[in-house]
Amino acid sequence: MIPIKNVYYMLTYAFSILRGQGYKKLSTEEFQNTADLMSTILVKAIVIQLKRGLEKKYISKTEELSTLRGKIEIGESLKSQSSFRKRVVCTYEEFSVDSTMNRIIKSTLHLLLKSDIPKKRKKELRKILVFFNEIDIIDLNKVNWKFQYNRNNQSYRMMISICYLVVKGLLQTTSDGQMKLMDFLDEQRMSRLYEKFILEYYKKHYPKLNANASQIPWALDDGDGDLLPIMQSDIQLQKENSILIIDAKYYSRTTQMRFDKYTIHSNNLYQIFTYVKNREYQFDKSKYTVSGMLLYAKTDEQIQPDNIYQIHGNQISVRTLDLDRSFDEIAGQLDSIVLFHFGKIQKK
Repeated sequence: MIPIKNVYYMLTYAFSILRGQGYKKLSTEEFQNTADLMSTILVKAIVIQLKRGLEKKYISKTEELSTLRGKIEIGESLKSQSSFRKRVVCTYEEFSVDSTMNRIIKSTLHLLLKSDIPKKRKKELRKILVFFNEIDIIDLNKVNWKFQYNRNNQSYRMMISICYLVVKGLLQTTSDGQMKLMDFLDEQRMSRLYEKFILEYYKKHYPKLNANASQIPWALDDGDGDLLPIMQSDIQLQKENSILIIDAKYYSRTTQMRFDKYTIHSNNLYQIFTYVKNREYQFDKSKYTVSGMLLYAKTDEQIQPDNIYQIHGNQISVRTLDLDRSFDEIAGQLDSIVLFHFGKIQKK
């Protein structure tokens, strides 16, 4: 189990805004569970947003009115016989806070009120909800989470991401179709956070390394690769002609059992090897060294992978990152990877 405090630290790397002045006090708080942590972050973010003002958008509304406004809907007016009531159906644009993103935030706050969080946190949520009176509830199961962010709504990016983690991590359908709340983020959501955290850690602390999540081109002979899947690395670190591709893996089990023997997940090994060989081919006969690593989040299993293999001229290593440690120790584990593969590099 990952300590809740470490989930917070991972989030601060995934969302750099959490390292800002307005969120510093959160690092000293104790949280009961992940829902408690998410509630605290969301409340703080909303308070900051309220000072700027909630997002407003022109929203199309159609309703029966006693005075003309916008466009008259003649067909609807005749159908509803509104003229007998001296009214008319109109469609008009209204500049309103009842936007999709504000609806998501309000609905997520209601969801968090149903979760297992302290009473004082629920009190904070209810106070915040007062400012969302003019905003409707939305069905969180039908939300399209792909938003376009710009200069005007950039401050919503982190809040919507937190809402996404809450909705996907806390809300789950049971076999009888009912909804239940979970105490922790599910494996899929934690996996994405785990990848993002490691990448952003290296970006922040090792600016002399080129850290990114670049795509890897296929080593094609005929150039026709329209139907081939995209090879998207989780983390790629590069210093001059030395490259390390890291595939971050967050599973409930880090090994598989085959023929009464524990082995590394075969698909993981095939994948990282494919990434390494295709990246190496990109440089042709240039003197580049390309290595690969499977970096598993440590579980409570007895066997934890910690191996280095030389496969077809490339080093492929398998390591575990123990997230059930103090954050300084977690950072030390990540630093040791840099030291081993690139030598001593000044850390920022």
